[in-house]
Amino acid sequence: MNSWTTRDMPSQRGRCAVITGATGGLGYETALALATAGAQVVLTGRNAAKGDAALERIRAAVPHADVRYADLDLSSLASVADFAERFCTAHSSLDLLINNAGVMMPPTRHLTKDGFELQFGTNYLAHFALTAHLLPLLRDAHRRSGHPARVVNLSSIAHRMRGAIHFDDLQWQHNYRPWPTYAQSKLAMLMFAFELQRRSDACGWQLISNAAHPGYARTGLQSAGPGLGRSNPSITERLGELFGPVAGQSAASGALPTLFAATSPLAKPAGYYGPQGWMEMKGAVGDARIAAPALDLDVAQRLWTVSAELTGITWPEAVPA
Repeated sequence: MNSWTTRDMPSQRGRCAVITGATGGLGYETALALATAGAQVVLTGRNAAKGDAALERIRAAVPHADVRYADLDLSSLASVADFAERFCTAHSSLDLLINNAGVMMPPTRHLTKDGFELQFGTNYLAHFALTAHLLPLLRDAHRRSGHPARVVNLSSIAHRMRGAIHFDDLQWQHNYRPWPTYAQSKLAMLMFAFELQRRSDACGWQLISNAAHPGYARTGLQSAGPGLGRSNPSITERLGELFGPVAGQSAASGALPTLFAATSPLAKPAGYYGPQGWMEMKGAVGDARIAAPALDLDVAQRLWTVSAELTGITWPEAVPA
């Protein structure tokens, strides 16, 4: 894709974007780029002070940026529903939903406010619920502009490394292990992107659903999760300090696959994009490798059904008359 950069982004004027986990790291860089391109951007997060600081930074870089912050705690389905209600009251349509936020590999098992394992609940189930709540506005974007809204799910190269959907123990109540648990959540995000596109095509939702991963982007993610419950740096943090500067890339570079998926005319429905360098850790944007389990239709449909049951979400199943 000839080293696609933010200079290749089409104008985003007249478009509205919601980004989860946007007060720092990949989410912040995504918000900054979209605001620079003219989009109205809603940054979400759990910390209003960090949200205000992010807004100040964006407005300093883009003086006329149309940006705002909204509280959204993805460890709480009540918070997800509350955000969606507030957003739907204030807006008539939504062009871009970027499901970016996540937590990575806490050393011990933690739970969300709803009793889900933290990574599966935060990284995947909350985004599943959020997308469903915002579906009416995503569909209205096509009616308003004639162009399909886009939903971009953040996955990870981890989905290829011991990633599997453990239906017998989705919440890792037995034998919790940080890496496989994280890999499951990111595999689920990728399968969700593909299944959402299939259901959009079948039901006439007029969406483009795709996914991206940042490679090894130097953000707070590598330390935020592994640091939970620790007084000393984890192995993950130490390895990141040693190899991150060489093997990884900046958060701004890591955000490019997401921005490509969200804005490029070349991005395809059910596409998956990431860096093209060694082991997809860094480099120019291109098609990312997809592990075979992510393409299992039976598992994807079962995961959708189970996720709807766990979250209490009802999706429309047919084109309305």
